[in-house]
Amino acid sequence: MNPGNSALRLGTSTYSYWHFTPEKTPIESVLDAAAELGLSGVEILHRQMESEENAYLQKLKRHAFTLGLDLYNLSIHQDFVHDDSDVRQQHIDHTLHCIDLAHEMGIPSIRVNSGGFRKRGSFDDLIEAKGWVEPWEGFTMDDGFGWVTDAIERCLPHAERRGVLLLLENHWGLTTFANDMARIIETIDSPWLQAILDMGNFLFEEEMYGAMERIAPYVRLAHAKTYPGGGSWYSLDLDYARIFRILLDAGWRGYCSIEMEGAEDAATAVPKSIEMLRQAWGDAI
Repeated sequence: MNPGNSALRLGTSTYSYWHFTPEKTPIESVLDAAAELGLSGVEILHRQMESEENAYLQKLKRHAFTLGLDLYNLSIHQDFVHDDSDVRQQHIDHTLHCIDLAHEMGIPSIRVNSGGFRKRGSFDDLIEAKGWVEPWEGFTMDDGFGWVTDAIERCLPHAERRGVLLLLENHWGLTTFANDMARIIETIDSPWLQAILDMGNFLFEEEMYGAMERIAPYVRLAHAKTYPGGGSWYSLDLDYARIFRILLDAGWRGYCSIEMEGAEDAATAVPKSIEMLRQAWGDAI
């Protein structure tokens, strides 16, 4: 652990205030709430954005700067596990486009997903299938890893030109397990591909803290899942202080982004999450 790294850089994802309900929570209102709560920055969920027009992008950037907030990550969705190369190209093009959006907003990183061997459509189905890890009939895990590594490698030159880091998250599919996630990162072996640790997503690991240790050297951003009022799909009793120690021991100095996933209203749940995480940080250092 680096004893000099004593400040917790805590922010929130806009997702904490909008759980994919029909009516979107405006990102501007999340920025206002984050500033009022004394947070250092905000992570923007791409699907929550009202527009991709430049005027809107610059309005968000100006609003954050006026409030003294960093915009530190753009969390996007894509899925590179497709046997159809044309479909994979669509997801590559989407990622390249989002790199440009992040660049225009002055955001230094984007969240990327590997994707997985989808069996059916809903998140409940994903949980039942333990992350959509098992290959489709006629395909192998090596096929999936080949598709993912090729797709990410094709995005990296543009990411480097734009100065936008790609952060691979343990977001199910081929990143459900730490060794598989590390395989992607280590195979590609680029300083422009690093990791996000979602503290709540190593659900199917036999030893989740060991899994966190496996990817900790690559982690540049942490997602702190919290569950006030009970989780939407599941709740975990996470030892946040232990997780912070794991990350600090690996040299992590980045942002911790609250992803409040509980049933309680964000107006009260996010402040509770802030207090809990700051206490855990104090225990960790």
